[in-house]
Amino acid sequence: MTKVYLRKGREKSVLRRHPWVFSGAVDDGRSGAEVQSGETVEVVGAGGGRLGLAWYSPQSQIRLRMVSFGAEGASGDGEGLVKSLVAAAVARRGALAGGENTAARLVNAESDGLPGVVADRYARHVVCQFTSAGAERNKAAIVAALMECVPGCLGVAERADADARRREGLAEGGFAVLAGEETPPLVEIAEGPVRYLVDVRNGHKTGFYLDQRLAREAVAALARGRDVLNCFSYTGGFGLCAAAAGAASVTQVDASQDALDLAARNERLNAADAPDRWCARFDYVCADVFKYLRQCRDARRSWDLIVLDPPKFAETRSQLMKAARGYKDINLLAMKLLRPGGILASFSCSGAMDAALFDTILAEAAADAALDFQVVGRTGHAPDHPVALAFPEGRYLKGVILRRM
Repeated sequence: MTKVYLRKGREKSVLRRHPWVFSGAVDDGRSGAEVQSGETVEVVGAGGGRLGLAWYSPQSQIRLRMVSFGAEGASGDGEGLVKSLVAAAVARRGALAGGENTAARLVNAESDGLPGVVADRYARHVVCQFTSAGAERNKAAIVAALMECVPGCLGVAERADADARRREGLAEGGFAVLAGEETPPLVEIAEGPVRYLVDVRNGHKTGFYLDQRLAREAVAALARGRDVLNCFSYTGGFGLCAAAAGAASVTQVDASQDALDLAARNERLNAADAPDRWCARFDYVCADVFKYLRQCRDARRSWDLIVLDPPKFAETRSQLMKAARGYKDINLLAMKLLRPGGILASFSCSGAMDAALFDTILAEAAADAALDFQVVGRTGHAPDHPVALAFPEGRYLKGVILRRM
């Protein structure tokens, strides 16, 4: 196995079990000259001590992505280690994708010891993303392990359209079945009492925002009898959960007509399933959310519960100030549309923005709106999206639930 040496004093992050080693920490003069992209290498400190195994990414600023630490996984080319990591990740999920929930994340990248590997289960199909050089090189072993470890799995497919592939020097592509049966264009899943049709081929991420499960439950618990505005609704997740919990009305707003069309199909699917308790009135609005909220403000419209779940506004810290302005603007508009005693559920999935800054933005928006709010809840990653304690970069999702006083 090729050895890659670190510069003197650059071992600290690895010793603390952080999975990323940046290019400036690697001593290229002492390391193997012909290391291949995605190769599993032995990481060695400046003094010669073995630090673990990593996947090598020659075109990325993150040169090494650790897959084991210390003496773990010392032999072979890493394939056995990869299969054991996949099996362990699937086993840790236990019954999360069973009973009332038929979808779950099975592998959560660095936080499961498999950098750049995401595997999501939708009913009996698994959809993956491989966004690191090591993930790409070990794809066959990962797929084989998923087919073997996931009970009842009919097939494993890949979404190769993530921007992160380009940063690794990997070719971008579309949707492809890698093992087993063909994946249908729409896969039906259940999350608690709500059913969804998921577009695994063209939808966001691998098709659905599985990471927001806890947030949908929290919103549903506050929705009974309320008029609900679901902004950036995508295929209707928050709005459908609110309706299932007894909301009086739901307005779904998104810039994509295709997403709204699928949201309407999901509404009909659930209404047919439980017509006696599915009483909410639904409206669908295809619009830019910022412009729509301004129009509602000017028309003096109001709601009892507003959900703001926008896409990522900041990919990097350099984009943070612009993102902060966007978050403040949209939350200020929403706050002004809330009735007294109304609920605002506001979310950020920008990893570059920490929870403290998000709280500050919300406080500034409330001050500008000249309104008082109480924090009545917080949400984060669902249990199937664990975050390794040594990898705070994986803690991207933040949710704050506010009540207007």
